[in-house]
Amino acid sequence: MPITPESVLTANHDPYTPRSLPAAFSQTAGTTGGLTSAPPAAVYERQSRPASVETLLPPPRQPEPYRIGVGDVVLLATPKSGNTVEQLAGVLAAENSRQGYTVQDDGTISIANVGRVEIAGQTIEDAEATLFQRFLDKQVDPTFSLEISEFNSKKVTIGGAVVKPTVEQITLSPLYLDQAISDAGGTTSGELDYTLVRLYREGKLYQVPLKDVYARKGGRILLAAGDIIFVDAEYDLAKAEGYFEQQLKLGSYRQTELAALQNEIALRRAGLSEERDTFNARLELGAEKRDYAYLTGEVGKQSRFALPFNEKASLADALYDGAGGLPAKTANPKHIYVLRGSSDPLEYQSITAWHLDARNAAAMLLATRFELHPNDVVYVAAQPVTHWSNVVNAITPSLLISSVNAATN
Repeated sequence: MPITPESVLTANHDPYTPRSLPAAFSQTAGTTGGLTSAPPAAVYERQSRPASVETLLPPPRQPEPYRIGVGDVVLLATPKSGNTVEQLAGVLAAENSRQGYTVQDDGTISIANVGRVEIAGQTIEDAEATLFQRFLDKQVDPTFSLEISEFNSKKVTIGGAVVKPTVEQITLSPLYLDQAISDAGGTTSGELDYTLVRLYREGKLYQVPLKDVYARKGGRILLAAGDIIFVDAEYDLAKAEGYFEQQLKLGSYRQTELAALQNEIALRRAGLSEERDTFNARLELGAEKRDYAYLTGEVGKQSRFALPFNEKASLADALYDGAGGLPAKTANPKHIYVLRGSSDPLEYQSITAWHLDARNAAAMLLATRFELHPNDVVYVAAQPVTHWSNVVNAITPSLLISSVNAATN
């Protein structure tokens, strides 16, 4: 059967489904069920305007020196000239003599040639003393200054009826309630007489009328790390307390569920990787079934060509990928054959030889469309001159021996 555009359709019409890769090769670690449980039920309900407001002030606090915490970024600075920079090379940045270090979860910063130094919970003065002693222990010139460049460990949350709900960082300067509300853009409530500021701290709820906050009645309220501030005019105290508890539970829920989801994804990824590695190992050892076509005749490499998974291979794929192409000197492009047996077991002696004449390069396009089936045999005939070359190669040793014998006699 000559391979023509019409006969290619006939050849490809024979039923053949490529073998599929295991499901592990098409799945990803992200195909999980996501969060496994519903978040806590909301308790927020809109309330009518209260007839009166109650003031519950938090215990007074006094300003204290800022203590370095996890997540803060401290900056070590050294003079830009002199031997100090040279001696601290590798410890502090030599380019601009300033290097930032983030306080890690264990409360330490890691400095090259000095090691890990614990400074969490210390004031700037205490941290300077700790670093000074560590530099002396490591025989490094301790000429430096310390400052905090980023404040990330102490936060106050502000929400409700404010222009810009935000998370405010506590810095070296004390943060007061009226300042935090101003930093959030002030209130959006139109009725200051009934607007309350509620402060949730360490499991207890406090509330102050907003007009008293602005008037600073009873003094300014100093905020602490972890405070949650909510400005509104429509909650009663019980509902407000329920709202804050809900926010805390929701935050805890999200952290727990996120950790569980990350563990699930990690386990899933490891399982998929193990399945893939096992399949590849079995494939390499020949323990997995695989479909092959066979390449013979005047090809670059006589071998069996593994048909790919999940897709079909063409005659051109076999000739140029599996066989390494056609040798120009020996292969006859006029006679390229694909031998295919019948799929019917009762017709096992029935063989179709699909013939491709590739002397015209355009005919090779048909080779890219001709689909190979399992157990196809691709055969490339030899050039006529190849037969003569084989004959010459066979008789040349005999002629040389005869010539030598004649010269000897």
